[in-house]
Amino acid sequence: MDFTRHYDIIVAGAGVAGVAAALEAARSGFKTALVEKTILLGGLATTGLVNVYLPLCDGKGRQVIFGIAEELLHLSIKYGPGSIPAGWKGSEPGAPAGRYLVRFSPAAFILAIDEALQDAGVEIWLDTAACCPVIEGGQVTGIEVENKSGRGLLSARCLVDATGEADLIHRAGAPCAEAQNWMSVWTHQISAQRLEQALDGVSAEALLNATTLRLGANDRGAGHPPGYPLYSGTDGESVTRFVLDSRRLLREYYQQQVASSAATRHTLFPVTLPSMAQFRMTRRIEGVESILENQNNLHRATSVGLTGDWRKPGPVWEIPYGALVPKGVQGILAAGRCIDSRDDAWQVLRVIPPAALTGQIAGVAAGLAVRSGITPDQVPADQVQREMHRRGIPCHLEDLPDL
Repeated sequence: MDFTRHYDIIVAGAGVAGVAAALEAARSGFKTALVEKTILLGGLATTGLVNVYLPLCDGKGRQVIFGIAEELLHLSIKYGPGSIPAGWKGSEPGAPAGRYLVRFSPAAFILAIDEALQDAGVEIWLDTAACCPVIEGGQVTGIEVENKSGRGLLSARCLVDATGEADLIHRAGAPCAEAQNWMSVWTHQISAQRLEQALDGVSAEALLNATTLRLGANDRGAGHPPGYPLYSGTDGESVTRFVLDSRRLLREYYQQQVASSAATRHTLFPVTLPSMAQFRMTRRIEGVESILENQNNLHRATSVGLTGDWRKPGPVWEIPYGALVPKGVQGILAAGRCIDSRDDAWQVLRVIPPAALTGQIAGVAAGLAVRSGITPDQVPADQVQREMHRRGIPCHLEDLPDL
């Protein structure tokens, strides 16, 4: 090894789940490392250009997600435009509620994430690939990494896999499941017409919507372009094909716009492209507990947090601690879209707010494991619940106020 470092807690992957896990661990007094293969933090929210911080509410005017997930929502607009809808709770008695969400500038969000992590004392490893887990006696004790310094060993007393694909957990031999993806792409473009309309007012906030372009399939596959295949986010060739095909789809769009005389290359053109593959679901763990579709609005004894359904008002899901705990391997937790949520529940849990929430849960549980000298699978759920409650985060539906 060219270099070695030791930490209390290592988080692999710096999307919002990894960011939340690292913030929680470092603020709790643990020596924490955050390892990220790119040079930009925030994952799909930033490098993926998915610049909508989806709802923290149940769609009926009741907030269900709190903690670092809510803090990150506010950080997303700290250095850029975007505003929380004033009437998300319902402006008048009996009036329909909006949603507690915000649209943001990805670049501005990155600046705020950098600042928060550095203020918390997180040691950040950018441009560093987490290559493989180090396993001793069935327990993950570190990761081998690769960067400009060469091959290194980062060891820890507990790890959090927030890679989005459960890469470390999978490579440690734990059982996982995979999903395929339809073609879809988000990007930002310049449209002279839309910019003129957006800048008609005094604020540039309207540019957040005016510059966003979304093509391809929705989360149920509607709009998948004819002739395009399904894609795996865990196969190198398929990932490459997805990225190149997404850019082909963009070329076809601009060619069609010019051919129809709707625009020219001077009045409509891309201004930036995503710097990561925009997969919705790739690989998830098989956890000690699972979150299944149609389990919304049900009590789970081991629940350590709640999330609403970003697609519709009403459903609220309890998140059992075991959904973050992989079977077959110790010393590591999953966070973000790779926890054990299945079928339609995976669609609910994969997005930014619940990903950030499960990141904080993982940070809390990792801290409890380190303090007690045990592995995360041995941490009782009720201990995690108590810590979440201490942070003002509800764990069960009955913890929420009545509407």
